[in-house]
Amino acid sequence: MRTTKADWKPLADALGRTGTLMKGTVYRVSLPRKDLKVTTRGVAVKPGLALGGYATFAKYRDGTMLMGDLVVTEGELPGVTDALQAAGIEQTALHKHLLQQSPAIWWTHIHAMGDPVTLAKGLKSALAATATPPASPPAATQPPVDLDTAGIDRAIGRKGTADGGIYKFSLARKDTVTDGTHVLPPALGITTAVNFQPLGGDKAAINGDFVMTAPEVQKVIRALRKGGIDIVELHNHTLNDQPRLFYMHFWATGDGVTLARALRPALSATALAPMS
Repeated sequence: MRTTKADWKPLADALGRTGTLMKGTVYRVSLPRKDLKVTTRGVAVKPGLALGGYATFAKYRDGTMLMGDLVVTEGELPGVTDALQAAGIEQTALHKHLLQQSPAIWWTHIHAMGDPVTLAKGLKSALAATATPPASPPAATQPPVDLDTAGIDRAIGRKGTADGGIYKFSLARKDTVTDGTHVLPPALGITTAVNFQPLGGDKAAINGDFVMTAPEVQKVIRALRKGGIDIVELHNHTLNDQPRLFYMHFWATGDGVTLARALRPALSATALAPMS
């Protein structure tokens, strides 16, 4: 259902955080863990690479849907779980995005249907069990990305976006994805995400999330491993999606363009929507 930003003001007021209206349908609230100093395999992870939690909301005729991914420390996790369960917000996945990390961080996917203000209050109670900082205003200008972004674009076959010093790709599938009677827009988080964090000298750390149907999973694994890219996690994000979708996190460091070339066959093994 199409909405305006004004439609989401009661939710934003209840949550105490504002979001961005995406294509007139999905209201997305970013929840980056800028308070955390996480390292993995000697790399200091920027929030935009792997610590960017979020909550998305979409209106349907029978209510508002909440879907999201919360980034929590191991110590915060029990309190977050209890708060979500008390609010009637389902946890649909619990997993990691990084192979080795200090401190220990977990990611939990969430889902609920209901009144938007009630959902916002429930989510706020879960966030109160964490040290997730309040939203900060967007930077007036984007910091430079010390990578050959043009070369990465050519290798991927798509155009990326600079965001907070990270070079990002968000790639939707061509399928129509449903949850019961609800069609799920890609902006609810049903996209393949590929993130490049500069490490200097055109080198990068890459992390992200492939979204795949069952027949695509092994093809993607083989393609990633052929390119020397590590598999981190294979899991689901939702409980009742059709087609049934699987998500896979990955990690590697190296020359940015070389990594992009290694990612291309894995991306080609999935049913991506054509470039618009």
